[in-house]
Amino acid sequence: MPYLTMSGVRKRFGGVVALDGASFAAERGEVHALLGANGSGKSTLSKVLTGVVAPDEGRIEIDGQEVRIRGPQDTRKYRIAAVYQELSLIPQLTGMENILLAYEPANSLGFIDRKGLERAVLEVAARFEQALGRRIDLHRPVETLSPGDQQLIEAYKALARQPEILILDEATASLRQAEVEALFQVVRELRDKGALIIFISHRFQEVFALCDRATVLRNGQTVGTVDLAGVTEKDLVDMMVGRGAVSEVREAPTPPRDDVVLRVRGLCGPRLQGVSFELRAGEVLGLGGLQGQGQSELLRVLFGAEQASAGEIEVAGRRVVFRHPRDAVRHGLALVPGNRAREGLMLGRPILENLTIASMHRRRRGPGFLSARREKEAADGAVRSLGIKIGHLSGPASTLSGGNQQKIVVGKWLLNKPRIILMDDPTKGVDVGAKAELYRFIRELTQEGVSVILNSSENMELLGLSHRVLVMYEGAIADVLEGDDLNENRLVAAAMRVGRPA
Repeated sequence: MPYLTMSGVRKRFGGVVALDGASFAAERGEVHALLGANGSGKSTLSKVLTGVVAPDEGRIEIDGQEVRIRGPQDTRKYRIAAVYQELSLIPQLTGMENILLAYEPANSLGFIDRKGLERAVLEVAARFEQALGRRIDLHRPVETLSPGDQQLIEAYKALARQPEILILDEATASLRQAEVEALFQVVRELRDKGALIIFISHRFQEVFALCDRATVLRNGQTVGTVDLAGVTEKDLVDMMVGRGAVSEVREAPTPPRDDVVLRVRGLCGPRLQGVSFELRAGEVLGLGGLQGQGQSELLRVLFGAEQASAGEIEVAGRRVVFRHPRDAVRHGLALVPGNRAREGLMLGRPILENLTIASMHRRRRGPGFLSARREKEAADGAVRSLGIKIGHLSGPASTLSGGNQQKIVVGKWLLNKPRIILMDDPTKGVDVGAKAELYRFIRELTQEGVSVILNSSENMELLGLSHRVLVMYEGAIADVLEGDDLNENRLVAAAMRVGRPA
């Protein structure tokens, strides 16, 4: 009998089905890969196991007993720990303080056994130090440590709990090779002691080096479980997208023009390594690949929200340097950010202000003067154009649905008449109807000669809208897909660094 069994797991987020009856089973003493393309449900399934996400339906059994996992207290009870790519550390605290935070076991007298846990942490650290050949100062604030060391602190935090089930969800993404090897050495020791490790990664070479078996998800459902010794990388890609199937995509509506509106050469910066490409007028240029490969960082650097360390950017044939987003706006760029609540909207302010704030300078009557009538006319026009459903322009943006909020983020930039729109997962968290309207609007913009760079976590969205797709891997462009190569098989294979399918 498997040590861990998850069966019939379903989870819906609004109109999005993340898990559709998924199942998973694994044994003690194995490293088991959980694989799937973007949006397949693998991270959601792992978060159900850690109590971060509550399933709508489903059953979890550990060691033959049904269990309910509702949060951190239950994960400690069943000795489940996870290491995610997104850090959960508090920057101002030391490494040791972060590891001890919210985990304070009591001794036999009921007092906090801080020294006992510190000993456990130092034992874990010693195992890594031996593999790494160096030590990490656990008494320094984590904000002063390198990204790799911060990720290792996250691993210490999980391993100090002495888990029976350990989930590694893209935990090697920010690690150097020596750090990856050290982590794998400790993981193998844990496996040999009888623990179950669930390994989620887009790096096939790591999957084959570390794991015994793999379970593949597609569209929230379990496709199957295989012994990795008997399959190839291409076999796994076929399972992820459908064996032998070549996805049909809609032809881009209007061919782009020949004139280049944006040229990027050797761009380096946060998570970027020598990115070069050209963008033509009226083109939708997609950014593909597994999430977290530098797509969002590229958009932020292009918009001046983060600074490049090297490389050149040309807009309409002229070299530019964007030290602030306002510099990019002056040159006709706009950014629809990935987090609309934090970066795209003032949720507590009126809808009118949210729509007009980026283009107020266009309607000023001299220094410091604005026409209330012209502001309202502009906002009304954006509401009609995008089909935004509102009660009144004076109402706060927080009262709108996710789809209508996202339309406001788009609408505020359209009033600025941009020539290049950078979109960072613009349909994330919006319903099917709002998606269709945004797709229609993107096509209308390109017909007018506006260019779009689109990052999306949904493969079919990229394939259906883009003229070309730049596939990114670890901050660099790994492949460029266009024409007959614009299909899901090629996109997933390129994202996983697998050779061209036959």
